[in-house]
Amino acid sequence: MGRQLRMPETLTTARPDAHPNYWHDRHMLIAFSITPLGGGDSVGDLVAEAVRVVRESGLPNRTDAMFTTVEGEWDEVMAVVKRAVDVVAAQAPRVSVVLKADVRPGVTDALAGKVARIEARLAEG
Repeated sequence: MGRQLRMPETLTTARPDAHPNYWHDRHMLIAFSITPLGGGDSVGDLVAEAVRVVRESGLPNRTDAMFTTVEGEWDEVMAVVKRAVDVVAAQAPRVSVVLKADVRPGVTDALAGKVARIEARLAEG
């Protein structure tokens, strides 16, 4: 028989030395990309529907040529990503999702703040 894999507990529980509010204040940025597959050559209309879901969520967000980034608490951000995938999946036989997350308890306004700090450093020369 094949080897049984066991998920390490660290994937489901916070480390003992983690920030005390790690699981209570899970503020995050998620950058994600949704690509409809098997629905034809043009994916723009379906991608636009996914972006519409994000914008209607009311969460801070930004869309560029490669990703849409959303900021908020873990559950609300993940719910937005799920709704965006569901909208695309309703019209495409297959959906590819790429997701990158920055989980940082206690930090807010990271979407604008991170960029502002880089711009300030660039302006300094």
